[in-house]
Amino acid sequence: MSPSATSNGTTNGATNGAHSVLDWHSFCNVIDGKLTTTEKTRTGINPATSEPNDPVPVSTPEDVDRAVAAAEKAFPSWADTPYGERRKAVNAFADALEGEKENFAKLLVKEQGKPLHFARFEIDFTLQIMRTVTSFDLPTEEIVNEPDRRVLVRYVPLGPTVGIVPWNYPILLACGKIAPALLTGNTIIIKPSPFTPCGDLKLCELGQRFFPPGVLQCLSGDDNLGPWMTAHPGPRKISFTGSSATGKKVMASASATLKRVTLELGGNDPAIVLDDVDVEQVAPKIATLAFLNSGQICLALKRIFVQEGIYDKFRDAMVRYTQTLKMGEGNEDGVFLGPIQNSMQYERVKGFFAEIEQQEQKVAVGGKNPDGKGYFITPTILENPKDESRIVTEEPFGPIVPLLQFTTEEEAVARANKTNLGLGASVWSGNVERANKLAAKLEAGNVWVNTHFELDPRAPFGGHKESGIGLEFGMGGLKGWCNSQTLYLRK
Repeated sequence: MSPSATSNGTTNGATNGAHSVLDWHSFCNVIDGKLTTTEKTRTGINPATSEPNDPVPVSTPEDVDRAVAAAEKAFPSWADTPYGERRKAVNAFADALEGEKENFAKLLVKEQGKPLHFARFEIDFTLQIMRTVTSFDLPTEEIVNEPDRRVLVRYVPLGPTVGIVPWNYPILLACGKIAPALLTGNTIIIKPSPFTPCGDLKLCELGQRFFPPGVLQCLSGDDNLGPWMTAHPGPRKISFTGSSATGKKVMASASATLKRVTLELGGNDPAIVLDDVDVEQVAPKIATLAFLNSGQICLALKRIFVQEGIYDKFRDAMVRYTQTLKMGEGNEDGVFLGPIQNSMQYERVKGFFAEIEQQEQKVAVGGKNPDGKGYFITPTILENPKDESRIVTEEPFGPIVPLLQFTTEEEAVARANKTNLGLGASVWSGNVERANKLAAKLEAGNVWVNTHFELDPRAPFGGHKESGIGLEFGMGGLKGWCNSQTLYLRK
């Protein structure tokens, strides 16, 4: 099943209530500080039960025009608001989100499909990101101080911006754009994924308590909405998180008006497991990092290279642990794997299973998927598929991973780097010095030793190759929401 468009018989208009108690069964666009309806609505699907979720707006080009106009109107006064006041507002917003943590987590289970404890983690990490971002200052830098002149560099906001958010971590990735955008004095319009719009609509509704009208807005829509927003002449920047294929389309659209772009795109993350690891400790960690969020993470481990001396033992340990992982609806106790989030991605992941049969690939565990309701995929490990097979060269974005044997470190590095993506990578070894040297040879924006997917919002995050352009997090990410301005001042 896929989201469908229906008419709710209402007209474009404003409703009051943005500052009242949140209604968790009513979802509206947020335009110019007001909750607005649309003539048409659409209904997403609970991926665990196949039941429809609550209806959400289907925005029109006129809605985009109204939101951009409101963002442009709000920008000058918000940019003139002192940095410290903007910081207070973002922190107050984070505090309010924390107060609604359980409601947002339950909505994530219903809309995204992830288990409740992982939904709570998403909110917790979101709060950490927001509060870390607001701890940064953006002081004016003095470059030259001579008897007759000073040269200063300051960072000024871009103007109205757009944040395009995917369906795998909809709250975290929305706030990862909202916090730095608003802290630096920009206005922002959030466009949620059509598959997970409810959480972001409610998030931006909550934000109206802390920001002037037009500063933080949200538009829900179908597949037409993103192109309308990226092509619109008003926004000065597009911050997009999603697939590399769609990222290229965003960049092409933004180029017509030379919008700034930050693109956080796909990954095909390798793990290199050396022969001196503690197998019984490392194998469960590798399996966890491959199947977390049902593999629907850009930084999930997607290619596991294991040195030949421990390959059999490591495979067996990883299989044993994988067999303990419970799959089911996110409110059930002990669930680790929820469903694939939507039917389109579910069918794509099943295509990798079709290749298993066609190519007679060897399955270490899994390989067969359950019947019944929901988009559930059994966690699956393949043994030594060919390096040119789809499961090795593409990002499945589901709980299926290849285990690949290697002989030398040089071979492992060459095969790990043989990809057009470069988001994350990791090296696992009992000898930290050995692992650190190998880590420096990997072509990825984020490389870990003896762990993976441990992000620190104080550090910049970005990808190499086709995994993205620009940075998020850290001072580099914060400055990405600004224009650099050099002032040559006379004394």
